[in-house]
Amino acid sequence: QVQLVESGGGLVQPGGSLRLSCAASGSILRIYDGGWYRQPPGKQRELVASITSGGDTHYGDSVKGRFTISRDNAKNTLYLQMNSLKPEDTAVYYCNANSRSFGPYYWGQGTQVTVSS
Repeated sequence: QVQLVESGGGLVQPGGSLRLSCAASGSILRIYDGGWYRQPPGKQRELVASITSGGDTHYGDSVKGRFTISRDNAKNTLYLQMNSLKPEDTAVYYCNANSRSFGPYYWGQGTQVTVSS
């Protein structure tokens, strides 16, 4: 029972903000390394941001300065704060994480983010 559940997606106007959450079931999955990916319509899935167990972060070039990945280990949750959203940020956003060093990665079901006026 590996469960990663994304939430917080929705419709937002250009320039707006959203915060995505990725909650893992603590009893069966503890987030070690994790990240956010997105898949725009008709395009490949791409890395948005990642965060290691130690808190080191990495961002895709297109979101640097606008998005922030963070984690709350007590809640076993990843977050993605998205600011200054653009129409090209429209995509299904997926959480991805493993539960131990060198362990397999798992995907959440995805949450839709639509940026449109």
